[in-house]
Amino acid sequence: MARTGRPTAPLVLTDEERETLTRWSRRAKSSQVLAMRSRIILACAEGAANTDVATILGVHVSTVGKWRRRFLAERLDGLIDEQRPGRPPSIALDKVEEVVVATLEQTPRNATHWSRTSMAEKSGLSKSTIGRIWRDFGLKPHRADAFKLSTDPQFIEKVVDVVGLYHHPPERAVVLCVDEKSQIQALNRSQPVLPMMPGMPERRTHDYHRNGITSLFAAFDIADGTVISELHRQHRAVEFKKFLITIDKTVPADLDIHLVCDNYGTHKTPAIRAWLAKHPRFHMHFTPTGSSWINQVERWFGFLTDQKIRRGTHKSVQALEADIRSWIADWNSNPRPFIWTKTAEEILESLARFCRRISGAAH
Repeated sequence: MARTGRPTAPLVLTDEERETLTRWSRRAKSSQVLAMRSRIILACAEGAANTDVATILGVHVSTVGKWRRRFLAERLDGLIDEQRPGRPPSIALDKVEEVVVATLEQTPRNATHWSRTSMAEKSGLSKSTIGRIWRDFGLKPHRADAFKLSTDPQFIEKVVDVVGLYHHPPERAVVLCVDEKSQIQALNRSQPVLPMMPGMPERRTHDYHRNGITSLFAAFDIADGTVISELHRQHRAVEFKKFLITIDKTVPADLDIHLVCDNYGTHKTPAIRAWLAKHPRFHMHFTPTGSSWINQVERWFGFLTDQKIRRGTHKSVQALEADIRSWIADWNSNPRPFIWTKTAEEILESLARFCRRISGAAH
């Protein structure tokens, strides 16, 4: 006979309770313990059984039962941690929440973000107290990061395709990550660079003279880290076709060639399509729009920029190109492949979690 288990008491939320729980569960920097408790109660309020809620949220079933009972007995107050022994806090929890909510959801009248001084004036607390509250909740209003969500309708298919190549490259084939670093400037500082000295970093003027530009075409072999490269003064489909011919001559004729490229227009012109049709061993794999992070050659471009270009000084394009060729030759003498660890499923799940966190931000 199947065991039915102990029946659970129904859980019904008022509109105010649901609004508060939703705010607690979605706020990016709120206590993650409180956020999880809020998600448990919201799921229980939908009529789900404790075991189903535990499976969905990845917690133990006893945890779901504990917070369901606590909420039924004490409502919202039951989700807050009880006071522990010791000196009582000098600042009320309501005041702390007021500071956190204002930091996350408001901006000062005459600035784009809060400072400790402006928040202290608004809240009536000291600047050091504001600093402690922000530190406890991991809030850093002075910092801002960048992000970009791809709107490519074939995003999932392209991620699965490219990541599948990284984890399971085809037999008798080479996988090359291809891209162009365009308009690399030959810059020369207006005054000589002052070398590093004890207690003093290297110093350079903020202004410079532009001495022309060049573009680097590169194909990064994911198996061994070697790079096929060419430098051109222009960045058109004509130059990309020349680079494809170089790849064709470099890779042994008995191997297929899988190219991971972005969606730049020069990669899809009629002339390029016609050339690819005549060379069936070439197979194109396009990254999702706005997702250059998935192309391994971008990480290699980062090494080149950090180690040679950003702090380099060049009086001519020829000098810049000579430096780039020398650096690439040194790299190919001791190539280092990158190890791609995440699966396509992990990437998609990570993006799904991020989208859920920002779902209330008009996205």
